[in-house]
Amino acid sequence: MIDRAQTSVSVQRQCALLGVPRSTVYYRAHPRPMGDGLLRAIDRLYTAFPFMGRRQIHRMLKAENVVVNRKTVHRAMRILDIAAVAPGPHTSKPHPQHPKYPYLLRGVTVDRPHQVWSADVTYLPMARGFQYLVAVVDWFSRKVLSWRVSNSLDAGFCVEALKEAIRRYGTPEIFNTDQGAQFTAESFLSVLRQHGIRISMDGKGRALDNVFVERLWRTVKYEHVYLRPAETGTELKAGLRAYFDWYNAERPHSSLGDRTPDVVYAEGLQRLVA
Repeated sequence: MIDRAQTSVSVQRQCALLGVPRSTVYYRAHPRPMGDGLLRAIDRLYTAFPFMGRRQIHRMLKAENVVVNRKTVHRAMRILDIAAVAPGPHTSKPHPQHPKYPYLLRGVTVDRPHQVWSADVTYLPMARGFQYLVAVVDWFSRKVLSWRVSNSLDAGFCVEALKEAIRRYGTPEIFNTDQGAQFTAESFLSVLRQHGIRISMDGKGRALDNVFVERLWRTVKYEHVYLRPAETGTELKAGLRAYFDWYNAERPHSSLGDRTPDVVYAEGLQRLVA
C-alpha cells in the first residue's frame, strides 16, 4: 500500500495517513541461520531420550550451557522432522491433502519374514551439514532390506528405497510407516498399491508403533554416525553401506537370541518352504 516512488507524498506522510508505523515499512527480515552444532546437539538428545518434546530438550540444552531460546529449538526440531513419541498436541502433522490409512498391526503376532515391512526417515549429522536417511526393515528379522540418503525430505529417495527392497526381496503382506508426507505421497503409495501390499500407518502421536525402526536409528547413530562423522555425502554413503552390511550379517541382536538379522531371516524363509 505504501508507494515509495510517490514523490508528492513522503513515505512518512503515507504511513501517518494509513496508520502504519514507519519502522514496518523499512523492516527487512533477516532469518537467523540454524547452526549445525545446535542440530547435532538436539539430535543427540532426542536419540537418547525420544520422549522429550521441545520444552524438555530446551531445558536439557540450558543445563549444558547452550544459549538458545525455545522457539529456536522448536524450529530446529521441525528441520530435523522429529517430535516427542508420547501422545500430545504437538506431534508432527501429515500433509493435509494426503490420504491416511489405519494402523493394522495392533495385537498382530509377527512370526515370519515379509509379513511386515516398515520404513522411517531420520536426520544424520555430518562433519559439516547433514542429510536424511530412510531405511526399509523386515520386522521379523530386523534385517535392513534397503536404504537411501538425501539432502531433502521429498518423497523421491523413499520411493527409490521401497522399489529396491521389492526388486531384491519381493513384497511384504503389510507395509507400515508413520503419517509423514514422504510416505503419504501418491508416488510412494502407488508403488504399494500396484503390488497389492496392505498399507498401515502409525496413529497420530504414536511413534512407538514403529518401534523397530526407531531402535535402528539409535543403534546406527551411536555405533557409527556419531563416532565417524562423514565429511562428504560420498563418504557418508560408503560408511553406511559398510555398517549395514555388518549390521545384517555379523552384529548379534539380543532380541533375536544373539543371532544376526541375516540368520533369522534365512531361518524364517526355510520354515516357510518346509
